[in-house]
Amino acid sequence: MNTVWQMQEAKNKLSEVVDHALDVGPQFITRWGKNTAVVISHLEYEKLQASQNKLSEFFQSSPLADIELERDKSMPRTEAEL
Repeated sequence: MNTVWQMQEAKNKLSEVVDHALDVGPQFITRWGKNTAVVISHLEYEKLQASQNKLSEFFQSSPLADIELERDKSMPRTEAEL
């Protein structure tokens, strides 16, 4: 089954492209020989969206979130020679 479609072919067979996205998986569309777009099912899209967490939420939910850290100030920082 074809998973790579040229733009013109994808336009002419949009229903088929969508059906393949539902039944087979992601369908890749090229324009002038370059990857341009991907058609995926709505379910796949929702899975991708659900897996996207904000970095701040990741750190807040970390088991290390409650640890208080302090820098050791007993030794002064030295400048690095470049």
